[in-house]
Amino acid sequence: MNDLSLALKDLDEKRVYELVEKELAAGARAIDIIESCNAGMVAVGELFASGAYFISELIFSAEILKEVMKRIETLLQAAPSGAGKGKIVIGTVKGDIHDIGKNIAATLLRGSGFEIIDLGVDVGAEKFVEALEKSGAKVLGMSALLNFAYPEMKKVVDAVIAAGLRDKVRIIIGGAPVNEQVREFSGADYAAADAVAGVEFCKNVYG
Repeated sequence: MNDLSLALKDLDEKRVYELVEKELAAGARAIDIIESCNAGMVAVGELFASGAYFISELIFSAEILKEVMKRIETLLQAAPSGAGKGKIVIGTVKGDIHDIGKNIAATLLRGSGFEIIDLGVDVGAEKFVEALEKSGAKVLGMSALLNFAYPEMKKVVDAVIAAGLRDKVRIIIGGAPVNEQVREFSGADYAAADAVAGVEFCKNVYG
């Protein structure tokens, strides 16, 4: 981790913003700033899992990250388009209302030239399928932070299969605790370790 990652891990709000402004002034890419912050958030998650941090610290880290995203949003919107533009349906699954990770992914994807159909949070399987049918998107992105929301990811994949769209759509899942086991359980194509990995997956799909 670099200085920015460590400052976020330590919840040093003032230093985080100072370092972000310093990097922006030096011409740093938005994607590099996000990668640094992602490393810091992973460390926060580990501290929370170990009991060193509590839910209040977790929420505070998310608020700091939101402010960072506001500061680099213009830079993201002005970023050059990715290798191939396309449509992506994205949302947080039913039973979960967390949207920070989803919003970061959506912002990065827009900055890479993709058209994002953001369905928001607490999204049911039928709504995901409807959006895919209307948009013709080749990628479906689902997010969840709560463990008990994972079965809903499988419901969405099953609904996509039932609608006859599975061979036309690549499905990516994300969220702090999402791993390969969750991917296998849900039937998704890819579990993104972070938003940056998710962007690369989408670029490969649209090639």
